[in-house]
This record gives sequence, C-alpha cells and structure tokens, in this order.
Amino acid sequence: MVETSGQPTVKPLNCLVTGASGYIGGRLVPELLRAGHRVRCLARSPGKLRDHPWAADVETVQGDVTDQGSVASAMRGIDVAYYLVHALGSGRGFEDTDRRAARNFAEQAHALGVRRIVYLGGLTPHDVPEQSLSPHLRSRAEVGRIFLDAPVPATVLRAAVVIGSGSASFEMLRYLTERLPLMVTPSWVHTRTQPIGVRDVLRYLVASASMPDDVDRAFDIGGPDVLTYREMMRRYAVVAGLRRRLIVPVPVLTPRLSSHWVGLVTPVPASIARPLTESLRHEVVCNEHDIERYVPDLPGRPLPFDEALALALRRVREAQVVTRWSSAAVPGAPSDPLPTDPDWAGGSLYLDERQLTLDASGESLWKVIEGIGGDNGWYSFPLAWAVRGWLDRFVGGVGLRRGRRDAERLRVGDSLDFWRVEEIEPGRLLRLRAEMRLPGLAWLEMYAVTDEEGRTRYRQRALFHPRGLLGHAYWWSVSPFHAIVFGGMARNITQAAAKGMSARRATSHPDRIRTARRDGRSGQ
Repeated sequence: MVETSGQPTVKPLNCLVTGASGYIGGRLVPELLRAGHRVRCLARSPGKLRDHPWAADVETVQGDVTDQGSVASAMRGIDVAYYLVHALGSGRGFEDTDRRAARNFAEQAHALGVRRIVYLGGLTPHDVPEQSLSPHLRSRAEVGRIFLDAPVPATVLRAAVVIGSGSASFEMLRYLTERLPLMVTPSWVHTRTQPIGVRDVLRYLVASASMPDDVDRAFDIGGPDVLTYREMMRRYAVVAGLRRRLIVPVPVLTPRLSSHWVGLVTPVPASIARPLTESLRHEVVCNEHDIERYVPDLPGRPLPFDEALALALRRVREAQVVTRWSSAAVPGAPSDPLPTDPDWAGGSLYLDERQLTLDASGESLWKVIEGIGGDNGWYSFPLAWAVRGWLDRFVGGVGLRRGRRDAERLRVGDSLDFWRVEEIEPGRLLRLRAEMRLPGLAWLEMYAVTDEEGRTRYRQRALFHPRGLLGHAYWWSVSPFHAIVFGGMARNITQAAAKGMSARRATSHPDRIRTARRDGRSGQ
C-alpha cells in the first residue's frame, strides 16, 4: 500500500469473484471496481449478471466451483480469489458438495499461482464442539478450515447476522417484526448474537485482497452490539416506526418446526429458514477483533445495530421506488436491494400497474400528466377523491385543500393536493409521494413513453409500502376499488390526451376542419 496526497492507494489486483449473483457477491463486485481492482466473475448462469450496472465492467466466465476445468480457466492470471458460494437450502448432501467445491477451489488456486483466497463464512461458538453445530454452520466452518489448510494464504472472515436489505437473515427479522405485533416464538429468540452491517462486511472483504502475504488466518467480524434475537426484533420495530412488539417465547418449537413457522409467516422459504433457525441455537459472539490490525476501524465503524438497520431501510424511507440500475455506474449503497435479490427481499411493496396505448403524441399526454390535480382534478371518480380528502382532514391530514402552485407546470417539491412532487423527468415521468395519513408509504407514478413501434403509451403505477398489519389490512381493504379509481384514471387521462391532440389538429388546420364539417366528414 502506498500513500498519495495523504490518501492510501492500493495496487490494482486481478480478482475472481464466485457467487456474484448472490447477496454479498453482487455487492462486492462494484466495491472492488471502485477500489481500482479488475474483476472476473465465475457463474453457472452468466445471464443472471446481465442486469447488473457493472456487467460491462467485468469479465464473466461460465463455470461451476465443483468443476476443475472451469475453475482452472477462471483462475488464470488471478491474484485474489473470493469464495462466496454456499449450498444454503440445497437439501441433502450439501455438506459433501461444499467440501468438494472448496477442495477443488483451493487446489486450482495453488496450481495457478493465486496469491490469496478470501472466504466469508459463518461465526461459530468457540465453546461448542463442531459436531454439535447445525449442519449449516458446521459446513461453513469446514470450508474455512479447508482453505486455511491449503498452501495458498487465506483470509477467512466469520460473520453472524448480516444487516442489509436482501440478506436472508435480515429479511427473516424484517418480516417477523413487521407482520406480527404479537409473536409466540421459539426459545432461540433469547440466543445472543453479534450482527454486522453489510457495509462493514464489504469493507473487510475488499481490504482482505491487500493483506500481507504472511497473513493466513480466520477473523471474527461483528458490529459493536451484542443482542438477542428478541432485542433485535424490538429495536427493528423502533427504527421502522412500528408499535412495540409483544414477544412470548415457548420451548416447544424445534428448529424444524420453527422453519415451517417462519415459512408460513414470511416469504423466506422454509428450506432457507431452517438452516438459519438451526444456527440460532448457539450463541455466536466475536471472540476477537484482530481484523483491526489490518483494517483499522474508522470513526463510527463498525456501524451500530440501529444505524445499520436505518441504512438497510433507507431505500424505502427515501421513496427510491424506481430503480435506475441501467443508468447508474454502480449501486448507490451496498445495503440497497439489487434487481437480482430474491423476490422476498426488500419488504412488502404492493403494486397496482396500468398501461394503455393511445392515438396521441407524447407531448399531448405529458401536458395532461403535468396538469393533474388542483382544479383539473384526478380524472376518475371525483367523489372518491373528495371523500378520501375529507377523511384525511378528519384525522388531521392535509386533505385536498392545498391544490397546486401553478395550473400548468410542476417542479420537484411542489405540494399537489395531498401529494408531494418527488420527481419529474420532463416529458416522461411524474412521481408523487402521498402526504395523506396512511399506515405506510405510498407513491403514484405516471409515465409518457414511446414503444418500439413508435406508439405513445401511458404507464401508471400506484405503490404502497405497508407499516405493520394495519398497513396490509389497509391495502386489501381499498384494493377492490382500484379498478374504478386507478383504472378509470388511466382511461380518462389517455382520452383527455387524445382529445387535446384532436383539438390541436383542428386549431392548426381550421380550413380543413371547416371543409370537413360542411361535407359531414369531420377530420377526414
């Protein structure tokens, strides 16, 4: 490591990342690129990486970590090889698969002159025999030992619960807390663990690439807080703005029954929930913080649990509901969800979407979109909008009384009845954020787009992120009326745009219109 202008710089390295389509791997790649390294990804299905914003900046090779030939091909010219593959939820025999893959990876790394292997495993209790661990933790511990016994120097990082949107353990925490104000829980809610924010995990992973050649060991990594699962759920409720959760632990729920209970309550599949709940039988707390010798702690880092939670929830709180992955150089924050995260990641987000093609220009459609609200109304079921405004005022909200600043033009930050203009892309997108009293967060998006055939299309999206059970109940109570309110809105907006287009045609060709009317062939 050398110093330039007071800032440490790292010699660019050739890095191989396995598991790039997974939770950690998909966030590690852009961090490595940001650090100046060159990245090659080994993937069984390279197509899964296609939608990542960094896909064009990396080399992708097809292969499997259990196949010697593909691993050897991927490792040629590599300095540091990241092993981020786990058989979580893969069913019987996953320990044998993990063992075979790790040995193959270590052997090929040695044969091809790789300088370092970096592996992210699970934090294990130091006072429990390995054979007593859950199969999931036992397999991760064995993989780490295989790399440490190999000739190639290895950095083995061991972490417990990773706090970041998309992490399976975090999503299980999120859904249990949000959906159950009263929980009858297994006894493992009293087990202590040491969670860590995903930003800190990534910082340690990136720095591991540049560790001295004589470092060949495992490191426990964790945040500054040691908490029980019960405490994590209660603190999540506080950070998320939920009411205090009542948690009643019972001793009868085995890990197997717990996994089915988690699978019933949350979208996290039972096949993934089971190894996670089995791992919670034992206390997993860091026994050392030696990583600081090589990766010095920054001010405020590692992140406290509550701050890591707030970052993981930031995307929804900031209403960044439209993800512009194709136009971004790299993801904005490693805790934000990625388009390749599982469907159950990121919390509940309800969607009502409408699309219509119309015989009008995009300019005509945009004029109607930008003129919505205030005296112009909302183009559907005026009584329903009025009643919603009255109800909002009754509970202390702003109602529909605010109107709009300008009858024709909008700008970001404008109030618009009980909405706030959050984003405008002139001629294309208007995004409104609801400021009415709701048990959650809501947005309304309206698009004017041109399809591949040159036709003008209107796209409308209503999105709702519920807060607690009341939020879910609210969505389902109003969803029967969406066809009338939102469906009618889409139809009337496109009809207004088409009429505006016809009016402009008439104005621009008055002689033709007069002639057509005389002939009884208006517009022909």
